[in-house]
Amino acid sequence: MQKSWLKQQIDKVCTGYVCVEMRDLDKTLDQMVTEGLIHDDRGTLHLTEQGAKLGKEWASLLLKKEPILEVIAGLVDGSVTGLVVVLSAFFAGLALKAAAFAAFLTLSSVAITNFSSFVLGGITEDLADMITLQTLMNYSLSDIPDKQEREKSLKLVKDLFGVLHKEIGRSNLFAAIICGTTTFLAGMLPIMAYFTLPKPLDLVVSLALVGTVVGIFLVRYRSKRSKVHWKVTLLETVVIVAIAVIVSLIIGGSA
Repeated sequence: MQKSWLKQQIDKVCTGYVCVEMRDLDKTLDQMVTEGLIHDDRGTLHLTEQGAKLGKEWASLLLKKEPILEVIAGLVDGSVTGLVVVLSAFFAGLALKAAAFAAFLTLSSVAITNFSSFVLGGITEDLADMITLQTLMNYSLSDIPDKQEREKSLKLVKDLFGVLHKEIGRSNLFAAIICGTTTFLAGMLPIMAYFTLPKPLDLVVSLALVGTVVGIFLVRYRSKRSKVHWKVTLLETVVIVAIAVIVSLIIGGSA
Protein backbone atom coordinates (compact mmCIF):
# COMPACT_ATOMS: atom_id res chain seq x y z
CA MET A 1 0.00 0.00 0.00
CA GLN A 2 1.42 3.38 -1.02
CA LYS A 3 1.21 6.45 1.21
CA SER A 4 -0.29 8.44 -1.66
CA TRP A 5 -3.08 5.89 -2.14
CA LEU A 6 -3.81 5.90 1.60
CA LYS A 7 -4.02 9.71 1.54
CA GLN A 8 -6.50 9.54 -1.37
CA GLN A 9 -8.71 7.11 0.55
CA ILE A 10 -8.69 9.38 3.59
CA ASP A 11 -9.56 12.39 1.43
CA LYS A 12 -12.61 10.51 0.13
CA VAL A 13 -13.90 10.24 3.69
CA CYS A 14 -13.20 13.89 4.48
CA THR A 15 -15.64 16.46 3.12
CA GLY A 16 -15.74 20.23 3.03
CA TYR A 17 -12.95 22.02 4.85
CA VAL A 18 -12.11 18.96 6.92
CA CYS A 19 -8.97 17.21 5.75
CA VAL A 20 -6.00 15.32 7.12
CA GLU A 21 -2.71 17.03 6.35
CA MET A 22 0.11 14.90 4.96
CA ARG A 23 2.36 15.86 7.85
CA ASP A 24 -0.27 14.56 10.31
CA LEU A 25 -0.51 11.32 8.37
CA ASP A 26 3.27 10.92 8.34
CA LYS A 27 3.39 11.53 12.09
CA THR A 28 0.72 8.92 12.71
CA LEU A 29 2.41 6.38 10.43
CA ASP A 30 5.78 6.95 12.14
CA GLN A 31 4.13 6.27 15.48
CA MET A 32 2.59 3.06 14.12
CA VAL A 33 6.04 1.98 12.87
CA THR A 34 7.47 2.64 16.32
CA GLU A 35 4.71 0.56 17.91
CA GLY A 36 5.44 -2.32 15.54
CA LEU A 37 2.11 -2.19 13.71
CA ILE A 38 3.40 -1.46 10.18
CA HIS A 39 6.56 -1.53 8.08
CA ASP A 40 7.41 1.53 5.98
CA ASP A 41 9.56 0.50 3.02
CA ARG A 42 10.30 3.81 1.22
CA GLY A 43 6.68 4.89 1.13
CA THR A 44 5.23 1.39 0.73
CA LEU A 45 3.32 0.30 3.82
CA HIS A 46 2.90 -3.28 5.06
CA LEU A 47 1.07 -4.50 8.14
CA THR A 48 3.08 -6.48 10.64
CA GLU A 49 1.65 -9.63 12.19
CA GLN A 50 0.65 -7.62 15.26
CA GLY A 51 -0.88 -4.88 13.10
CA ALA A 52 -2.90 -7.37 11.06
CA LYS A 53 -4.21 -9.00 14.23
CA LEU A 54 -5.14 -5.64 15.76
CA GLY A 55 -6.79 -4.53 12.51
CA LYS A 56 -8.89 -7.68 12.44
CA GLU A 57 -10.05 -7.02 16.00
CA TRP A 58 -11.03 -3.42 15.17
CA ALA A 59 -12.88 -4.56 12.04
CA SER A 60 -14.76 -7.16 14.08
CA LEU A 61 -15.66 -4.56 16.72
CA LEU A 62 -16.63 -1.62 14.49
CA LEU A 63 -17.78 -3.32 11.29
CA LYS A 64 -19.23 -6.54 12.73
CA LYS A 65 -17.17 -8.57 10.29
CA GLU A 66 -17.62 -11.86 12.12
CA PRO A 67 -21.29 -12.78 12.68
CA ILE A 68 -20.73 -14.80 15.87
CA LEU A 69 -24.27 -14.42 17.22
CA GLU A 70 -25.85 -15.19 13.85
CA VAL A 71 -23.85 -18.40 13.32
CA ILE A 72 -24.66 -19.68 16.81
CA ALA A 73 -28.34 -18.76 16.50
CA GLY A 74 -28.55 -20.47 13.11
CA LEU A 75 -26.94 -23.68 14.33
CA VAL A 76 -29.05 -23.82 17.49
CA ASP A 77 -32.39 -22.94 15.87
CA GLY A 78 -31.81 -25.23 12.91
CA SER A 79 -30.74 -28.16 15.08
CA VAL A 80 -33.62 -27.74 17.54
CA THR A 81 -36.17 -27.38 14.74
CA GLY A 82 -34.82 -30.41 12.87
CA LEU A 83 -34.76 -32.55 16.00
CA VAL A 84 -38.28 -31.54 17.03
CA VAL A 85 -39.63 -32.26 13.55
CA VAL A 86 -37.92 -35.68 13.38
CA LEU A 87 -39.09 -36.75 16.85
CA SER A 88 -42.61 -35.45 16.24
CA ALA A 89 -42.87 -37.36 12.96
CA PHE A 90 -41.47 -40.49 14.64
CA PHE A 91 -43.82 -40.48 17.63
CA ALA A 92 -46.90 -39.37 15.70
CA GLY A 93 -46.35 -41.76 12.80
CA LEU A 94 -47.36 -39.16 10.20
CA ALA A 95 -47.64 -40.01 6.52
CA LEU A 96 -44.57 -39.15 4.45
CA LYS A 97 -46.13 -36.39 2.32
CA ALA A 98 -47.88 -34.66 5.21
CA ALA A 99 -44.83 -34.89 7.47
CA ALA A 100 -42.45 -33.66 4.75
CA PHE A 101 -44.67 -30.68 3.92
CA ALA A 102 -45.02 -29.72 7.59
CA ALA A 103 -41.28 -30.11 8.14
CA PHE A 104 -40.34 -27.93 5.17
CA LEU A 105 -42.89 -25.28 6.13
CA THR A 106 -41.73 -25.20 9.75
CA LEU A 107 -38.04 -25.02 8.91
CA SER A 108 -38.55 -22.37 6.22
CA SER A 109 -40.56 -20.23 8.64
CA VAL A 110 -37.83 -20.42 11.29
CA ALA A 111 -35.08 -19.58 8.76
CA ILE A 112 -37.00 -16.63 7.29
CA THR A 113 -37.88 -15.36 10.77
CA ASN A 114 -34.23 -15.52 11.80
CA PHE A 115 -33.19 -13.63 8.67
CA SER A 116 -35.78 -10.89 9.22
CA SER A 117 -35.06 -10.59 12.94
CA PHE A 118 -31.32 -10.24 12.51
CA VAL A 119 -31.64 -7.72 9.67
CA LEU A 120 -33.92 -5.44 11.67
CA GLY A 121 -32.46 -6.17 15.10
CA GLY A 122 -28.88 -5.91 13.91
CA ILE A 123 -29.41 -2.55 12.24
CA THR A 124 -31.18 -1.16 15.30
CA GLU A 125 -28.61 -2.47 17.79
CA ASP A 126 -25.61 -1.32 15.77
CA LEU A 127 -27.06 2.15 15.21
CA ALA A 128 -27.62 2.49 18.95
CA ASP A 129 -24.02 1.36 19.62
CA MET A 130 -22.68 3.80 17.03
CA ILE A 131 -24.62 6.70 18.53
CA THR A 132 -23.22 5.87 21.98
CA LEU A 133 -19.65 5.55 20.68
CA GLN A 134 -19.91 8.77 18.67
CA THR A 135 -21.27 10.63 21.72
CA LEU A 136 -18.33 9.43 23.82
CA MET A 137 -15.81 10.41 21.15
CA ASN A 138 -17.41 13.83 20.70
CA TYR A 139 -17.24 14.38 24.44
CA SER A 140 -13.54 13.49 24.46
CA LEU A 141 -12.80 15.81 21.53
CA SER A 142 -14.66 18.71 23.13
CA ASP A 143 -11.63 19.19 25.43
CA ILE A 144 -9.45 20.40 22.52
CA PRO A 145 -8.72 24.06 23.36
CA ASP A 146 -8.31 25.30 19.79
CA LYS A 147 -11.79 25.96 18.39
CA GLN A 148 -10.87 25.37 14.75
CA GLU A 149 -9.08 22.12 15.49
CA ARG A 150 -11.95 20.99 17.72
CA GLU A 151 -14.55 21.64 15.02
CA LYS A 152 -12.33 19.94 12.45
CA SER A 153 -11.99 16.85 14.66
CA LEU A 154 -15.73 16.69 15.36
CA LYS A 155 -16.53 16.95 11.65
CA LEU A 156 -14.00 14.23 10.85
CA VAL A 157 -15.60 11.91 13.43
CA LYS A 158 -19.01 12.58 11.89
CA ASP A 159 -17.73 11.68 8.42
CA LEU A 160 -16.04 8.57 9.79
CA PHE A 161 -19.25 7.31 11.36
CA GLY A 162 -21.06 7.96 8.08
CA VAL A 163 -18.69 5.49 6.42
CA LEU A 164 -19.07 3.02 9.28
CA HIS A 165 -22.86 3.19 8.97
CA LYS A 166 -22.71 2.04 5.33
CA GLU A 167 -20.24 -0.74 6.07
CA ILE A 168 -22.19 -2.01 9.07
CA GLY A 169 -25.38 -2.06 7.01
CA ARG A 170 -23.74 -4.39 4.50
CA SER A 171 -22.31 -6.52 7.31
CA ASN A 172 -25.74 -6.84 8.91
CA LEU A 173 -27.31 -8.04 5.66
CA PHE A 174 -24.50 -10.57 5.17
CA ALA A 175 -24.84 -11.79 8.77
CA ALA A 176 -28.62 -12.18 8.44
CA ILE A 177 -28.16 -14.22 5.25
CA ILE A 178 -25.66 -16.45 7.06
CA CYS A 179 -28.08 -16.91 9.96
CA GLY A 180 -31.01 -17.86 7.73
CA THR A 181 -28.92 -20.18 5.57
CA THR A 182 -27.28 -21.85 8.59
CA THR A 183 -30.68 -22.36 10.21
CA PHE A 184 -32.11 -24.00 7.10
CA LEU A 185 -29.12 -26.28 6.46
CA ALA A 186 -28.70 -27.35 10.10
CA GLY A 187 -32.37 -28.34 10.23
CA MET A 188 -32.72 -29.75 6.73
CA LEU A 189 -29.92 -32.34 7.00
CA PRO A 190 -31.51 -34.47 9.76
CA ILE A 191 -35.00 -34.01 8.27
CA MET A 192 -33.88 -35.17 4.82
CA ALA A 193 -32.07 -38.13 6.36
CA TYR A 194 -35.18 -39.16 8.27
CA PHE A 195 -37.50 -39.00 5.26
CA THR A 196 -35.17 -40.62 2.73
CA LEU A 197 -33.41 -43.44 4.60
CA PRO A 198 -35.02 -46.80 5.47
CA LYS A 199 -36.02 -47.68 9.02
CA PRO A 200 -34.47 -47.87 11.58
CA LEU A 201 -31.50 -46.18 9.93
CA ASP A 202 -33.52 -42.99 9.36
CA LEU A 203 -33.87 -42.08 13.03
CA VAL A 204 -30.33 -43.13 13.93
CA VAL A 205 -28.70 -41.07 11.18
CA SER A 206 -30.93 -38.06 11.89
CA LEU A 207 -30.01 -38.04 15.57
CA ALA A 208 -26.35 -38.55 14.66
CA LEU A 209 -26.45 -35.53 12.33
CA VAL A 210 -27.99 -33.33 15.03
CA GLY A 211 -25.40 -34.57 17.51
CA THR A 212 -22.62 -33.79 15.04
CA VAL A 213 -23.84 -30.25 14.39
CA VAL A 214 -24.42 -29.50 18.07
CA GLY A 215 -21.61 -31.52 19.60
CA ILE A 216 -18.84 -30.66 17.16
CA PHE A 217 -19.53 -27.56 15.03
CA LEU A 218 -21.52 -25.53 17.56
CA VAL A 219 -19.50 -26.46 20.64
CA ARG A 220 -16.17 -26.00 18.85
CA TYR A 221 -17.20 -22.61 17.45
CA ARG A 222 -18.46 -21.35 20.82
CA SER A 223 -15.38 -22.63 22.62
CA LYS A 224 -13.04 -21.01 20.11
CA ARG A 225 -14.73 -17.61 20.17
CA SER A 226 -15.38 -17.44 23.93
CA LYS A 227 -11.98 -18.92 24.93
CA VAL A 228 -13.80 -21.34 27.27
CA HIS A 229 -12.88 -25.01 27.60
CA TRP A 230 -14.91 -27.18 25.25
CA LYS A 231 -16.21 -29.40 28.08
CA VAL A 232 -17.90 -26.42 29.74
CA THR A 233 -19.29 -25.26 26.41
CA LEU A 234 -20.51 -28.77 25.59
CA LEU A 235 -22.41 -29.06 28.87
CA GLU A 236 -24.06 -25.64 28.42
CA THR A 237 -25.01 -26.37 24.82
CA VAL A 238 -26.46 -29.83 25.47
CA VAL A 239 -28.53 -28.61 28.44
CA ILE A 240 -29.98 -25.65 26.52
CA VAL A 241 -30.77 -27.67 23.38
CA ALA A 242 -32.31 -30.50 25.46
CA ILE A 243 -34.55 -28.08 27.36
CA ALA A 244 -35.65 -26.40 24.13
CA VAL A 245 -36.51 -29.73 22.48
CA ILE A 246 -38.38 -31.12 25.52
CA VAL A 247 -40.43 -27.95 25.97
CA SER A 248 -41.27 -27.90 22.24
CA LEU A 249 -42.41 -31.53 22.32
CA ILE A 250 -44.52 -30.97 25.47
CA ILE A 251 -46.22 -27.91 23.98
CA GLY A 252 -46.77 -29.70 20.67
CA GLY A 253 -48.17 -32.77 22.43
CA SER A 254 -50.62 -30.77 24.53
CA ALA A 255 -51.91 -28.71 21.59
